[in-house]
Amino acid sequence: MQMELHTGIDLAVALIKQATLPALLNTATSQLENAFGLTRCWALELDLSGRTLHCTKLGDAGEFDCNDFSHPFAHVLQTSEPRELSRAASYRLDHAGFQALFDASVRPQSLWLDPLSGDDGRILGVLVLCRDGGGWSGIVDRPLYSGLRQLLTHQWVRQLQSRDQIWQRRLLRRSLDHLHDAETLRQRCDQLARNLVGNSAAMCQLRSQIVRAAGSQLAVLVQGETGCGKDVVARGVHELSDRAGGPMVVVNCAAIPDTLLESELFGHTRGAFSGADQNKEGLLAQASGGTLFLDEIGDMPLTLQSKLLRVLETRRFRPLGGREELHSDFRVVAATHQPLQRGIEEGRFRRDLFYRLNQFPLQVVPLRDRPADLEALSRYFIRGYSEREGNGPMGISSHALHRLSTYDFPGNVRELRNIIELACLQTPAGDDIQPEVLRLDELFGDAGEPRDMASQPQPLSGVPLAADIRDLKAASQAFEAAVIRERLRQYSGNRARAAESLGLPKRTLAHKCLKYQVSE
Repeated sequence: MQMELHTGIDLAVALIKQATLPALLNTATSQLENAFGLTRCWALELDLSGRTLHCTKLGDAGEFDCNDFSHPFAHVLQTSEPRELSRAASYRLDHAGFQALFDASVRPQSLWLDPLSGDDGRILGVLVLCRDGGGWSGIVDRPLYSGLRQLLTHQWVRQLQSRDQIWQRRLLRRSLDHLHDAETLRQRCDQLARNLVGNSAAMCQLRSQIVRAAGSQLAVLVQGETGCGKDVVARGVHELSDRAGGPMVVVNCAAIPDTLLESELFGHTRGAFSGADQNKEGLLAQASGGTLFLDEIGDMPLTLQSKLLRVLETRRFRPLGGREELHSDFRVVAATHQPLQRGIEEGRFRRDLFYRLNQFPLQVVPLRDRPADLEALSRYFIRGYSEREGNGPMGISSHALHRLSTYDFPGNVRELRNIIELACLQTPAGDDIQPEVLRLDELFGDAGEPRDMASQPQPLSGVPLAADIRDLKAASQAFEAAVIRERLRQYSGNRARAAESLGLPKRTLAHKCLKYQVSE
């Protein structure tokens, strides 16, 4: 008795020291084998669902469905009573998992199946004791076995409680992280909404996508029709990124002449070409630590596209006339109104460059497809006009908004801004903009139906009437911009043909487009 007491104390100390449930079960089964001369001892653990018993030492074969009564463990769990199983009875059981356990036990003469439960009645698992010989009462009735069984049950429950607490803490942390991420997304979307105005589903989704794009280092390609605000999207990506403290360098690939674009991007050394009387840092170098915005990337010359592709892959470049390569750490955002897939098919744009730029695509929906944003945009432009001029209209009437909703805005948000600002000029301070000051009349007949645009000359959109002109210089610029815009529209955005029809060099037309913010 004294020896059994000392043995029980040693075994109890060993069980208490185990820090994990697998270690506890391994130690307990080894102790039971040694203390009672068992051929094998197994501990089957009931999973959290309460539907499956697992014996980790047997791998996949050691899984027992608690509702499958072709193995004896289901009966034991149902009755919560231990039972003895003879070798003969074991042979008759047609269950692959049980036979694997029986074989791993070297086919003992007898098995003792003992279900273990916590104080609350929760089933923990089943102990399987194996020996060659009967008379299980000589083992299970001994105080040593009862004490070890009770201590194992207690430690098993403690391990499960500890595991549950860890899991609950993880769930809580995950929930808090999710709430924090959702709140951060909402705050950043609200920040974007100050300049990227609109509450339509398309705009809400776009702002969410911008926030996600800003959180990565992927190249962003912004696509959308002219005047829809691609530059505002690019600015939003930069300002919400971890590069917001760095520069945002804008390169308008359409406005810079082809012969100068390479020098502007890469820079040059003194004497690199005629007129290069000093070193010049290129825009790639200036963008280091920030964002390089390649606007109208579809107009970049094909010969320069291959060089740009190498820079995007290596972030290394060589200035014109330079001997050593330089490194620049920038994030690239590109934008275009042109369908680049068509450019690829026509051989005007490199397919590999498209894939390199299109890592995170953003599509800006045209204004005609989100009429719900008209009111918010109109009021935004009215506020901007009033802040700039010192006074202006109070707002815009519902009749004027209805009038705007009948127009499809081929110039998108930029055209709406021009229309609203002209209406602000003709509306007394403190009044609401009314339908009659919205210069959409030239596009519609008396019945409100579109006229035959090809059958008669049309007034230019955005040009004030002669009686409304108060600033001749501004009116002249508006007229010039309207002519260019109309001619580009006539030639489907082909700048070469538009420039030729106006008697202008292509470079001069590109400069005027940039000056007046005119795109195809």
